[in-house]
Amino acid sequence: MMIRYFLFTLFLSLSFTLSAQEQPAPTTTELENGTIEQQFDYLKKVSTNYQEYKVIKLRSLEKLQTNILDSIKGYQSTIQELKSTLQENKKQIDDLNQRLTTTKADFDRAVEEKDSFSIFGMLLHKTFYSNLVWGIIILLIIILVISYFRFKRSHQVTAETQQSLEDLREEFELHRRNTLERERKLNRQLVDALNNKDS
Repeated sequence: MMIRYFLFTLFLSLSFTLSAQEQPAPTTTELENGTIEQQFDYLKKVSTNYQEYKVIKLRSLEKLQTNILDSIKGYQSTIQELKSTLQENKKQIDDLNQRLTTTKADFDRAVEEKDSFSIFGMLLHKTFYSNLVWGIIILLIIILVISYFRFKRSHQVTAETQQSLEDLREEFELHRRNTLERERKLNRQLVDALNNKDS
């Protein structure tokens, strides 16, 4: 039984030894090409323990420092590129906003010029011009109607005056005839009376 126990222990120790050898040892490519987190994990794996501390090889620590500084420089250059891109974008946005303002002002001016036109150097809106023209037309129609009624009244007064004049002429003519006839009669009577007196 002892042999069995010994063989079992030997078999177990060999299998642990073989399994320990099969686990790949961390490679330095993780330190060279990995992310910063992978590099820290690599240092934890390869470092040895001393009491509660980890002992790291100076070369590995320097390599990690170099990699971190390179990453920081890369990030800083990326930040600078992004800042310059942001500044360029801001300039473009400001330029586009200025163009937009100019274009909007030009558009408003074009719409105003389209909706209005210039008369005697004054810019008149089309609706104001339309109202002005219709006001003038209505005023002229009112003046025409008033003139028509005045003309009609004047014509009526003239016709009545001509009729009165005609009536007056006829009356005068009648009166003149009557007066002539009376005068003739008086002359005859006078001649007859003179003839009778002489005879």
